[in-house]
Amino acid sequence: MSNVKQKVRAEEAEHPIAPYLRMDRIPHIWCPTCGIGTVVKCYATALEEAEVDLDKTAIISGIGCTGRVAGYMKLDAFHTTHGRAIPFGTGLKLGRPELNVTVFSGDGDLVGIGGNHFIHAARRNIDLLVILVNNFIYAMTGGQNAPTTPLVARSSTMPFGNYEAPFNIPNLAKCCGATYVARWTCLHIRRVTKAFREALGKKGFRVIEVITPCATLYSRLNKLGTGLDLMKFYHDEADICHGADTRDVEIDFQSRIVCGKFVDEEKPTFSERREEHYRNKLGDDFVGMPSEGGWLHE
Repeated sequence: MSNVKQKVRAEEAEHPIAPYLRMDRIPHIWCPTCGIGTVVKCYATALEEAEVDLDKTAIISGIGCTGRVAGYMKLDAFHTTHGRAIPFGTGLKLGRPELNVTVFSGDGDLVGIGGNHFIHAARRNIDLLVILVNNFIYAMTGGQNAPTTPLVARSSTMPFGNYEAPFNIPNLAKCCGATYVARWTCLHIRRVTKAFREALGKKGFRVIEVITPCATLYSRLNKLGTGLDLMKFYHDEADICHGADTRDVEIDFQSRIVCGKFVDEEKPTFSERREEHYRNKLGDDFVGMPSEGGWLHE
């Protein structure tokens, strides 16, 4: 076979989102039937459909299974320490406001050890897209109880069942000031992609929670079957209710999962408020951020 034919066949066989991935790092580390890869595919598709300038797009992740996402995306990527993805993203956005910054990490990373950063970034309305993958457990480190583990669900640190009230992520985000809040499961591929695409075109602190199966630990510890069994559960038990009161969308163990877009509003971002404040205080003496973005360039 000629080299030309081989090249054509290789191009034909390339996955549609391969240009968005660091293919030299594939295969990935995620377990079979884990939903994180599906969420990554949705994000890559959303970047393509939104025609985002990839040279002005950055992705940040912390520690954990979902924390590995940044290392696989063919973007300016930062794999930072546990719980610090949002403050890292905050600094990047404030220093380079022309960038599209996505924080893509897990429930333990973002609302466990990183919980304080989450609530204050929402309060300030930092211009970040936060994709929070929720598998109800600390999956990479041994199956410990997480801030999202439903009541009575088992984990390695609560083998007789969880008795700590879990966070209701959409309500937490809304109450702290997020301007866009949605929840889907990784089964809702087109809806997840649409939510990502829509959120990429908005400003402010945007939170999209995506429920994914963890068959290796969460499912095994709770005798829920395979990842496919969990996906069937999502199919049968997910209710789509746009605009639902976020106080009513908490997730109980093996119960209905309320999905949809709950919050979509416009508010001044942190940077916009800061600029307006100092312009009013200092008048002509105020020197704002250059239109092309941050001070540091090539």
